[in-house]
Amino acid sequence: MEQQFPMIQVMNNDGELVMTEYCEQITKELAMTFYRHLMRTRTFDRKCVSLQRQGRIGTYAPYEGQEAAQVGSALALKDDDWLFPTYRDHGATMTFGHSLTRILLYWRGRNEGCVPPNGKKIFPPSVPIATQLPHAAGAAYAEKRKGTKNAAIVYFGDGATSEGDFHEGLNIASVFQAPVVFFNQNNQYAISVPITKQMNSQTIAQKALAYDIPGVRVDGNDVFAVYFETQKALERARNGEGPTLIEAITWRYGAHTTADDPTKYRNQDESKKRRELADPIQRLERFMKREGFWDETWAQSVQEKVGREVEQAITEMENYPEAKSDDMFDYVFAQPTWTIEQQKNEYNAWKRGSIR
Repeated sequence: MEQQFPMIQVMNNDGELVMTEYCEQITKELAMTFYRHLMRTRTFDRKCVSLQRQGRIGTYAPYEGQEAAQVGSALALKDDDWLFPTYRDHGATMTFGHSLTRILLYWRGRNEGCVPPNGKKIFPPSVPIATQLPHAAGAAYAEKRKGTKNAAIVYFGDGATSEGDFHEGLNIASVFQAPVVFFNQNNQYAISVPITKQMNSQTIAQKALAYDIPGVRVDGNDVFAVYFETQKALERARNGEGPTLIEAITWRYGAHTTADDPTKYRNQDESKKRRELADPIQRLERFMKREGFWDETWAQSVQEKVGREVEQAITEMENYPEAKSDDMFDYVFAQPTWTIEQQKNEYNAWKRGSIR
């Protein structure tokens, strides 16, 4: 199956182009755009881990190491497309135009963090595993019924492919030829369980065969390969050719969440080795130096700019008005049930000190 679904790579670990098909499209401007977004997402991610350790946000799901998979795929979208993220895909959502402040509010437990900017079709992050796949298939099919050229992309990890919703989502999309890209980030572990203990399949891409849709394996640390393959899949979707399953093979350096200790189940020497050899940002930097695109002063200015942007978002998040506790109860149903009303009254009485 690995021969039938070979891993597509445009740029190798040394930053050398190994596929000539895209040479003319890979301009200095494109490389600089990718680099800015990669640095922006990594800066944000590292800052969020620090914020969690300081108690300024809640438990956080880091993605460092997976930036190329998220940035490359999100940049292939058009403004009117849909994006369905997991709890780890804030790198993709911020690349697609989500507000950094609202992403931070989400990690602070605020429902405002689930609201995208006006005009952006970004679903709230899905914490239940794989439940967003049928949602994405449905939204994409609705666009098809409306006669638009809009498509959807839905993100999920390797562990999600063991869930029924994965198969239901692919089946629905296949039957109705919905314009959706199923984008799997195979970071080798579902929390503490390695992929070899999750499935007997050699690849995730081969699961597309059951639904008679294209399955593609791509080097998830190669931002060019991710971008161009996602672009192809989206174009097929827009042209009425149905869904595609993409398996982006990558690696997350850190823990599953900040509540997790990866040293309990994973050899950390492997993470160190992968960071040195296959880091997505270092790989792009090597490419830019090879091509004469690199400018140290420019790179420093990018880092300073994204640093200021992240700090501004943190300030806005921490200055946000205090949450109203009634919101927990008032927005569950259009008309609260008596059980919710009772819970609300008891909670408010406890706050006032009426009950202990």
